[in-house]
Amino acid sequence: MDTDSSDINVQDELNKLDGLLEQVSKKVDANGRETTPASVKNGTSKKEKIQAADISGIEEEEAAPAPAESALGSLHTAKSQEADYSKKTTISEEKKMDSELTSTGTMSQAPVEMPAAAPSKEVSDEKAVITAGMTITGDLTSTGSIDVEGLINGNVTCNGKLTITGTVNGNSSSSEFFADAAKIEGEVTSEGTVKVGVGSVIIGNITATSAVIAGAVKGDIDVQGPVVVDTSAVVMGNIKSRSVQINNGAVIQGFCSQEYADVDVESVFA
Repeated sequence: MDTDSSDINVQDELNKLDGLLEQVSKKVDANGRETTPASVKNGTSKKEKIQAADISGIEEEEAAPAPAESALGSLHTAKSQEADYSKKTTISEEKKMDSELTSTGTMSQAPVEMPAAAPSKEVSDEKAVITAGMTITGDLTSTGSIDVEGLINGNVTCNGKLTITGTVNGNSSSSEFFADAAKIEGEVTSEGTVKVGVGSVIIGNITATSAVIAGAVKGDIDVQGPVVVDTSAVVMGNIKSRSVQINNGAVIQGFCSQEYADVDVESVFA
């Protein structure tokens, strides 16, 4: 009898087919025990194998990284390796530097330029002359030398030689000092020699490295070097020097002390 394909139940037919397969797969041995093929015993049918293969393929596709992700991973790995190498190199250099510092005790550095020492006072070749008929009220300063023949009511400072044959009412400072028949009221300071000629009168203290006194001085004389007091000299004050020479006829009202001498006076009487 002809049966239309639409009257056939597909699912039922498949179930029947599965039942036949199970019956065929089961066999009975001579003792009446069932033997199951290895494929059935392991629980692996052909259909299951196909399904397992499909699932395995899907898992492998999911596990495989996308090309872009793989490239990014390689780039990240390269950067990590580069950073590790740089870090190891830095640590190695620091250890080497510490080793050199420990062995030598000092670290070599580039030479440091030290500031140049301040130059001494520059002395120019110019020379200022205060003539006899000139009067100056106020301080006078010069980088050269000054000759004072007139009157100055103020302090006088020069880098060169100061020669006074007139009158100065104020303190004076110079590299060398020479007074000849001069009248001075004020302190006299010199980096070199102070010479007080005959007829000169100085009312004030004198500070210098050496001194020759032939005039009149009313004040203390403090000289790092030798002092010569000539025959015509009159000194009213104390003399402190390294050595002192007093010529016959000189008048000194004060004490003479060789405080700058090389001899230890205390040790002589110890």
